[in-house]
Amino acid sequence: MATATSAANAGSGVPRVVVSEELSAGALAWLRERALVECVRFDAGAAFDEALGRADALIVRTYTKVTAELLGKGPRLKVVGRAGVGLDSIDVGACRARGVEVVYTPDANTVAVSEYVLALVLDAFRPRAFVESVLSRADWSGVRKELIAPRQLSELTLGILGLGRIGKRVARWARALDMNVIFHDLLEMPEAVRNGARPVSRDELLASADVLTIHVDGRAGNRGLVTAEWLGRMKRDVTIVNTSRGFVVEAAALAAFLRGNPGARAILDVHEPEPFGEEYPLLGLPNAYLAAHLAACTRAAQENMSSVVRDVWRVLAGEAAEFSAP
Repeated sequence: MATATSAANAGSGVPRVVVSEELSAGALAWLRERALVECVRFDAGAAFDEALGRADALIVRTYTKVTAELLGKGPRLKVVGRAGVGLDSIDVGACRARGVEVVYTPDANTVAVSEYVLALVLDAFRPRAFVESVLSRADWSGVRKELIAPRQLSELTLGILGLGRIGKRVARWARALDMNVIFHDLLEMPEAVRNGARPVSRDELLASADVLTIHVDGRAGNRGLVTAEWLGRMKRDVTIVNTSRGFVVEAAALAAFLRGNPGARAILDVHEPEPFGEEYPLLGLPNAYLAAHLAACTRAAQENMSSVVRDVWRVLAGEAAEFSAP
């Protein structure tokens, strides 16, 4: 990923932008018309440090950690752009202390992640197989009997932990499928914005949910939020879906819960760390389904996240950003 491209009118006053992870081709082309763009991976060692030392802006995605130490290697930085929703990987306070603005794309993947959550729930509760060869009448009947879903979505209670942008959309779509939807959030919300979800206490959420889907932010207080104690309050056949952050769930505690409750399932799109190694407690469990952080992997979401280049350019041009870090 170590490439450098000059703006068409390159000169001493043209700003330099380092891109440390993948952006869409269209976003890169747009930015290259305006700035000197260096695509250097965050894990490229000295090459990344050298590029950062001459950069006016840095654009990251998921795995570049913007710390005070990293900022110290970029004395010219004016703005850090996060092509994504959360700011967990960026020390916003350290950026502000250095006068570096932080911009991001807060609503970029809401639809993609919400679709993904509903797809996972449907996969979990509606088993299906496709016929690839001619079957006898007996085999045909056998397949139909084996794949009878024990419950329809309309018979299930969906519990949403965190009713933010994604949680609200999941609630709306789940209600359209006639699911009973409950939620727990730190904030009180008027009925008009709940999309049919009913607020409950944390304990009621854990005890009542047939499916628990997690949509909390990356604040430090949410690290290890789902503990053995929380898991012990859930149904023995609960399905847990996590598309938020891997560190929200205590992996060892969840592994113990799944071993002790073979009727339960965990469908996890995010992990701590990523990628995980052979020591990952959930690896190999028959009722743990592990995906490689795919929730935002739609072309539209990728384009939406890459649009952070526009706010990066606004800051470099002395204009107000549309989406600055809160």
